[in-house]
Amino acid sequence: MAWYSFTPPGMSTPNPANPFHYTLEPLGPPSCLSNQHVCGLQADDDSGRPIITFDLLAEIAQALENRTPSVNVLLKS
Repeated sequence: MAWYSFTPPGMSTPNPANPFHYTLEPLGPPSCLSNQHVCGLQADDDSGRPIITFDLLAEIAQALENRTPSVNVLLKS
């Protein structure tokens, strides 16, 4: 699995469920601080974009609700 930084375009509403709001991180997980917003995630790759499954969406939601990163979801302030 690959790591991705959450990088929503400046003019759009950030959407952690949108694979086009992520950038592939070839050197490993992005560095993140705090625990309030999605910073990055780990997922299978589809041409440089993460494959966001139902299970990964649930993991994102749980990480945000608990303000605690998980195995596949990193958070920042």
